[in-house]
Amino acid sequence: MERRRDIAREIARRYGNVSLEQLDQLTEIIVPIEVHKGVEILKQGEVCKYIYYVDKGLIRQFYFKNNKEVTEHIAYEGGIVMCIESLFKREPSRIAVESLEPARLYALNYDELEKLTHTSYAFCNILFNILKESLILSQQKADTIRFENAKERYTRTKQDHPDIILRAPLHIVASYLQMTPETLSRVRHSY
Repeated sequence: MERRRDIAREIARRYGNVSLEQLDQLTEIIVPIEVHKGVEILKQGEVCKYIYYVDKGLIRQFYFKNNKEVTEHIAYEGGIVMCIESLFKREPSRIAVESLEPARLYALNYDELEKLTHTSYAFCNILFNILKESLILSQQKADTIRFENAKERYTRTKQDHPDIILRAPLHIVASYLQMTPETLSRVRHSY
């Protein structure tokens, strides 16, 4: 319970301020989840019901295209993971979520958080800022793919998110950077 409260405090500090009573309410809707490496936290075709806060571990979001896995997002300690379209539309997700390392997550039930937004502007602010951060990260990733070459994408990721480069398997890093493993190998050896 104490760790859940610490996570609620961290979420509130990072995404919006709350009173002590509101901190208790936020703590109540957080569900701790521990998973081993390689566990699909959300399978393709399931409805996403949670916003996941990564306390420990490396988590990826991926989908299949032409029978190949494509890694869309990788989060680590302090990161947020959710499948936005599935979460909002309550439809099956085309994206899966998997642990790349043993992980400890704290799941915020979206329906419960949405109910809290009806009680206080503070909760609206928290939800808004979580979604804003997620959208900015998605836009930055899309811009990187659109406007940067392979070496620039690798360099930016190494600078901004070294944990991805250091901790994720190389074939997943290559997929995340939208390049072949061979191209990633050439880029890495050019340093």
